[in-house]
Formats: sequence, structure tokens, C-alpha cells
Amino acid sequence: MATISLQEIAQHDKKDDLWVILYGKVYDLTQFLPEHPGGQKIILKFAGKDATKAFERQHPPSIIDQYLSPDVCIGQAEVNNEEEELQEEETEEDKRVKLAREKMPRLEEMYNTFDFESVAKNILKADAWGYFNSGANDEISMRENHNAFHRIWLRPRVMVDVANIDMTTKMLGDKTSFPLYISATALNKMAHPDGEKTLAVAAGNQGVIQMIPTLASYSIDDIVGARIHPDQPQWFQLYVHKDRSIAKRMVEHAESKGIKGLFITVDTATLGRREKDMRQKYVHEGPAELQGEELNREGGVATASSGIIDMTLNWKDIAWFKSITKLPIVLKGIQTWEDAVLAARYGCAGIVISNHGGRQLDFAPSPIEILPEVMDALKREGLENSLEVYIDGGIRRGSDIFKAIALGAKGVGIGRPTLYAMAGYGFKGVEKLLQLYQDELEMCMRLMGARTIADIKPEMVDTRNLKDHFVANPTDYLAKNAYEKMVPRGNISKL
Repeated sequence: MATISLQEIAQHDKKDDLWVILYGKVYDLTQFLPEHPGGQKIILKFAGKDATKAFERQHPPSIIDQYLSPDVCIGQAEVNNEEEELQEEETEEDKRVKLAREKMPRLEEMYNTFDFESVAKNILKADAWGYFNSGANDEISMRENHNAFHRIWLRPRVMVDVANIDMTTKMLGDKTSFPLYISATALNKMAHPDGEKTLAVAAGNQGVIQMIPTLASYSIDDIVGARIHPDQPQWFQLYVHKDRSIAKRMVEHAESKGIKGLFITVDTATLGRREKDMRQKYVHEGPAELQGEELNREGGVATASSGIIDMTLNWKDIAWFKSITKLPIVLKGIQTWEDAVLAARYGCAGIVISNHGGRQLDFAPSPIEILPEVMDALKREGLENSLEVYIDGGIRRGSDIFKAIALGAKGVGIGRPTLYAMAGYGFKGVEKLLQLYQDELEMCMRLMGARTIADIKPEMVDTRNLKDHFVANPTDYLAKNAYEKMVPRGNISKL
């Protein structure tokens, strides 16, 4: 491989002649530029330069070989023998984040999921917070995901021996310590340097299942390698690539690594309009070449996925997936009972009732609201034993888990809470978060008279107001404060 001088590389800094250095290799991205899912702006910013630091903040190195043809790598970059590379100048944003981290409360002061969210709001960089916390349009569905749980009331049973509580259950055949899994969320390295590897460690220590995302910051090999137990179950979430050969290769690789379930995301035929994330694209002006041009700002950081997803995905494709893998197939993003019935009839092993965390279609109903009608439809069609039903979105308390199980869910997934816990406190934070969920569920089961997960029944909850979106609810200040502007403070008790 030819060695190319830094001076030569610097001359190729235009849209029609663009080279970039990644991990010491030189790539000609001229033809790839208009196809980049994240838009042209970020590549042009590093035209003729080394983009490694910016690249590795979001992507694993393996993604280069996955999406770029080998012939775009044209040589090895000359080694810079100067004394030491100058440190990047500390920005005002860097200073703000540094100060906020210095004033963070201790991990012992985290008493619930909202405490982690409040801390994360202060210590994450603006682009990361905008990406993780954004919902579609007015973010009605995002907030409704949690608010809907407030319209379900409990019917406690007393005089039950609850000295011993067993929260263990099985999901897709694997035993878990309680019915919760860590759902797939993209670009975890924006929250913590170790990203998804952090979640693998925490999941293993707490006995829960981690779902690995397609758009992970680390390769699937790295994340699987981070497991603390060799038999630790993990699932894989798949965005179906419009190049089916790539999708096939990803599925086969996941299966070869011992992944236990394939979760196909089916609610992203197009990208939702996430305005909080989109606004971050206006923070810094783009390169001079793009001034005055119409930029694609439709998704902010989220556009990393928008250009690869196959919009032709349909029910007939289930047969194709079954032909390429023996993994149980679960459809993630079911939002009606009709589609739940179809999933069962097409032979899926399970479904996740989900509106993508309220990030796709605003006013899509909350998963917990859809769950009862899904279970009723499956029973009506004699399909209730044909597939496992999960939900994700808005689960913030152990009592939320209880309500979901009572209404028929096999388990629940959490996404944003793990990102927030990881952002502030690493794997210890995620472990504390999972322990809080488990402790709250245990307390709820005791006070409800349920000794095991199997003892949690539909008659233990009152859902008469579940579909009444306009019923007056007690104000949930913990959740409300997480969505309102807050002044950074050092003590969580003052938030």
C-alpha cells in the first residue's frame, strides 16, 4: 500500500475531489459523499484531514469495511513525526460539561430513574442530549409512553404469604433475574466511551438480557466479547439494510457469535421528524462549500440510520429471514392488534409493541395502551401461545413492569434510562438503575400479594381509564422536571 504525504492529502479537500484519513489509512470519499447517511457536512468538515477522532465518537472501525468498497482505500497516510499533536481547544460546551460533572451527585443519591435523567441532561453534550432525548414533532407520544401508566391503577390483595418473592422468568427460553431487558439504542459511545460494552457488563452482573443495536458504537464482536459470563444471553436488533446481502451477512454474523434472538425493527419505513435533534445541526456553520446550499437536516444525528433502511420491507420477507437464520424472529415496532395477529400467523417467535420511544410518529399510542387489545385479539384468534409479547417505551418504575406483566407482556425493555445512567456513572450506574427497577418491582409484588411472576394477573389492575387521554392525572413532578429547563445544581435533592 502506497504511503501518501499529509501535504498531498490536504490538497484533496473539495466536493469533487475528497480524501479523508481514518485510522492511518487514506480514503477517497468523493463518490460516497452524496450517499453518506449522516449527510455531507460532517465529511466535508474533515476533507483532506484526519477524521478519526470524530468518526470513532459514534462508529466502530468495522463499519468502514461493512459499507465502503475496498477500492476507496487508496493508501497509507504519512506518519506525522512532529513532536506532539496540538490539543483541540476547549470549547464553552466542553467547559460546561466539565463543570457539570464536577458537581454531579454521588451514585448513592440516585433514588429513581428520573434522577439519572436529570443528571444526564446537565452532563451530556448538546448533540448527545438532543439525539437521545428527542421525540417526534411535539413529543406527545414520547411523554404519553410514560403518562399512560398513570391511568392504570392497582388492586392490592392482602393476607398472602409474601416472605419469599421470586422475580425470575424466561424470555425466548433464557432465564433472567426479572422480566426486563436492555433495549437497543444507537450510538452509545455518545453517552460513555465504552458504550454498549458498558451495558454488556451491567447486564451480565444483574442477570438481564442486552439487545445489541445495528447502529452500535462498537462491533458486535466487541460487545459480545465484553460479556462477563460465556453463556450470557444477548439479542440483536436489525435495521434491514436495503442491500439484502449486507442484512444477510449481519444476521449470519450475529448468529455465529451466539446471539439468542433476532429483533427486526419494522417501524422505520422513514425517519421521524425529531426536532430537538435537528436543531443541533444549526449549532455550527457548515463548510464554505455548503453555504447557501440546501442541507439535509431532516434528522440530526439520527440521519446515521436513515439512508440504509429498506423501505420495501413487508410481510413476505419473514420467509426470507427464516431461510437465512435459525434464530427466533421478533418484530420490534408493532402498534396494532391487527399486525400482532399477522406476526403470529407468519410464524414470528415474538413481537415488541413499541412506537420507537415516541421518536417516529407523534400521536402513535403508547405501547401499554395497545397491550390489552393485542392480548385480547391473540386469544380471540387462538394465538396467545404462538408468540411472546414484549413492550418498550416509558417504563420508569417497578410498578410499570408489574402493570405490563399483568396485562400480558412477557417482559419490558428500557432504552433511554440506561443511556442516562451510563452517561453519568458508567456500568455502576446502569447496575444501580437495574437494581432500582428490581427493588421497586419486588416491593410492588409484595404489596400486591404476588409471590411469583406467574401470580401477576389481569384482575390485579384497573384499566378503565387507560384509553381516556384527557383524564386529569396527578402531576408527576419527577418526570415533568426532566423535560423542563433546569439550572445545573450539585445536589440532586435540590432539583
